[in-house]
Amino acid sequence: MKSQGVFIGTDSGATTSKTGGVWADGSAISQKLRQSSTNSQLGTPAVIAGWVEGVTGFLAENGLAWADVRGVGLALPGPYQRYGVLDRSANLPASFTGWDFYTDYAKALALAAGRPMPLVVGNDGNYGGVGEAQRVRGNEKASVLMLAPGSGLGCAYIDPNGLPLDGDTLAGMEGAHMPAPLHLLGGVRAYPCGCGRTWGCVEAYTTISGLPHLLEDMLQKYPQHELATSTASSKDKVLSLRGRAQKGDALALEIFDFQAKAMGLHVANLTMALDTKYVVIGGGLMDPESTTPEFRERYLRQVREAALPYLFPAQRATMQFVPATLGELSQAIGAALVALYTAKQQGR
Repeated sequence: MKSQGVFIGTDSGATTSKTGGVWADGSAISQKLRQSSTNSQLGTPAVIAGWVEGVTGFLAENGLAWADVRGVGLALPGPYQRYGVLDRSANLPASFTGWDFYTDYAKALALAAGRPMPLVVGNDGNYGGVGEAQRVRGNEKASVLMLAPGSGLGCAYIDPNGLPLDGDTLAGMEGAHMPAPLHLLGGVRAYPCGCGRTWGCVEAYTTISGLPHLLEDMLQKYPQHELATSTASSKDKVLSLRGRAQKGDALALEIFDFQAKAMGLHVANLTMALDTKYVVIGGGLMDPESTTPEFRERYLRQVREAALPYLFPAQRATMQFVPATLGELSQAIGAALVALYTAKQQGR
């Protein structure tokens, strides 16, 4: 067993919390996360108790004790009012608005460990990027852009020191809600976005959230397609598209080709500001259990081909497009890594 202590990461979603950890050299303690219910419906004390129980259980499962823990990280969806204080979240009870989860969790950790426990907290998407960045670049000093299309678009920029860009109000890298270059996407209309912006957020053209609108427009080109006359719900129709694409359905493939182009243009846009060497694409379209190698290669290739013409020559020569590999491990491992990197910066 490795020594010099461990760093624990908790990835808290609206319904499920996951716990993982890394050794002091940054390697994962286990490829298996401990999962438990977040219990948000029972209030904030139940959530805190669940996070602590997750750490305790993870330690026990891996033959470790609280005495081995040198720091803890928590990945939690924003937005935040300030560091460690939750703002109104779409996926958590309204009563959680204004919750100082940092202070509550720090107190609970100190009680469980019998000593003050260093704690870092941050956006789950950013911390997922930290985990993926470490995997893709190893010990190389290079920055990483991660984009993870799913129900929405997760975005993260990881600097050469392994830490995410949080921003002054902790809303940095909300790249999902930047405007898409609609004139380069065939003049498509500005789709509505859940954030309320009306300028055509990138998220609406690259993720599940915009698929109902994209399918509606695309069916005009495929009036004989079975989805044109299907009585299934809009949700069921769009959720069937990924599976249809794996079977070569022309409509579904054209939709995901469109999304890949939109994503590539977004990569080029972000690169003008961030200038990263690595671009990691995650999310459900890169899921090996749900997509074929041919589909993933096609999507990544088209993202790259859409981005390259808009990059500077040196960027075109060095930028690498790679799929995410950590899956559901990324956010818990990323939270643990931020705790580790922070301890190193502080000389602990």
